[in-house]
Amino acid sequence: MRAGERPAVGADPAGTQQLGGEPAQFRRPDRSRTATSRRLWAASAWIVGCIAFFVIFLRISLSSAVNSDGANNALQAWDLLHGHVLLHGWLIGDATYYTFELPVLALSELLFGPRDLASHAASALTYGIVTVCAVALAMAISRGPARLARCGVVIAVLAAPLLVPSNVWIALGAPDHIGTSAFLLVSFLLIDRVPPARYTAPLLCVILCAGQISDAIVRYIAVPVIVLVCAYRVLAARKIRTAEAVIGLAAIASVPLETAVRAVMRHFGAYLMVAPQVHLAPPGQWPHNATLTVHAIRELFGAIAAPNAPLGVAGTVFGFICLCAALAGLARVIVTWRSAGRAEQLLCVTIVANVAAYEITTMPRLSNPYEMAAVLPCGAVLAARAVVPVGIAGPLRTRIALAVAGVAALLPLAGAASMPPAAKPGGTLITWLEQHHLSYGLASYWNGSAVTEQAGNKVALRTIEVQGRQAMMYNWETNTFWFAPSRNSASFVVVQYGDPTLTAAQVLRAFGNPASVHRVADWEILVYRGNLLRRVTRPPLPPTQ
Repeated sequence: MRAGERPAVGADPAGTQQLGGEPAQFRRPDRSRTATSRRLWAASAWIVGCIAFFVIFLRISLSSAVNSDGANNALQAWDLLHGHVLLHGWLIGDATYYTFELPVLALSELLFGPRDLASHAASALTYGIVTVCAVALAMAISRGPARLARCGVVIAVLAAPLLVPSNVWIALGAPDHIGTSAFLLVSFLLIDRVPPARYTAPLLCVILCAGQISDAIVRYIAVPVIVLVCAYRVLAARKIRTAEAVIGLAAIASVPLETAVRAVMRHFGAYLMVAPQVHLAPPGQWPHNATLTVHAIRELFGAIAAPNAPLGVAGTVFGFICLCAALAGLARVIVTWRSAGRAEQLLCVTIVANVAAYEITTMPRLSNPYEMAAVLPCGAVLAARAVVPVGIAGPLRTRIALAVAGVAALLPLAGAASMPPAAKPGGTLITWLEQHHLSYGLASYWNGSAVTEQAGNKVALRTIEVQGRQAMMYNWETNTFWFAPSRNSASFVVVQYGDPTLTAAQVLRAFGNPASVHRVADWEILVYRGNLLRRVTRPPLPPTQ
């Protein structure tokens, strides 16, 4: 360029390439691309983590055998998968799990068929969903490394009960209220994190309605808790037109909505559900109930000594630490109640309400800590929020926090995953029955659907009980169509030695002498001529809903 000449439009006098009117050496990085890359990495981490934990939970679930409760749920899901959407003919127990666990089971059976593996996969997926919901709620409002540390604490607390071999079924066994926690956690997450919008309250109403169809705990625990906390926040704000008021009204509206939906379902021939038989206990029984309640809480958090535990005493100590962390989180919310967030208040009141309802009713027994299953994930979230601050300052503190949280999360899972798979004692019986072309028979409750599912429906054992000389259909988790002589023909009865619920003597009183008797391992098979279903009566139905 000659002296005195102006550079042409678009020329680069510095000899550099230009982009957006700036020299390349002064070019700023594309923030949108950086943000997109971070989102992709975060999404990939979530996906890989979820798959990894599903595999671990599946391996742990295999250490617990599928009993007839879980097998009946699997058979219900199999009917759903084959178009029997309303489960016509089914008499289900006092919790249906119709809107969550049964669809998950149906999805698993679509992949694996009607076998034990499908039930184990569904249990692992259900517990994984609960874990993800708890992690999402614990990570809210935190930032940076604190999010990962809180994630580790939640996983650690939820892994603690898996270190007790006899308690694996609580989290990873048959559907037994643990999946109901997903309805609670999703509702609390929606209330706490989603900005008020036109769809927020209706969506919450639908979620709570679906939860109530699945499990009455949502009606008697979650709905009152949401209404109570929202009412408090409305009074504290001294304003009626607030988001909390709308949320409270949506929770209340879910109750008549569920009643209407259930009435429509019954009108079109849907399943019947046995009404819950829970009552207030006499006040004199409350001190004894308190002892049972404490024991149940310790079981939930794995804070009990157990034989053959993979980590031994260390596992019990770990469970106590997790329980103490949950108690610390509960105490923190109580002390800082006025400044606590919506989610923390909801979690706190849920724990108190669930424990109190267990304590003062007829529920407490040594064998049913699952009635308080929601206390475990709610306590895990509060523990994470109490132990890990919103942000962690300093590289050294960050590394220590992440290392401790990672070890605490992965070590118990690794220990629990080392437990051997549960034995399947029905295998010998199934093989013998298939060899002798016996495919439809009768058995006691715990030896009925469990063997049926293990056989992949190739052998079906239907549950009966005998009173005096009369054999009757078992009035719990059963399908009346199974006992219709026009549809099926039962030619044998299976009795297990040592099973007091159905003995050979009872079978002889009800059906007479068999044509032949066979002994296979721990089983006795009594084979008859003719259709035994013609001699099985249907007792009066219990109170249903």
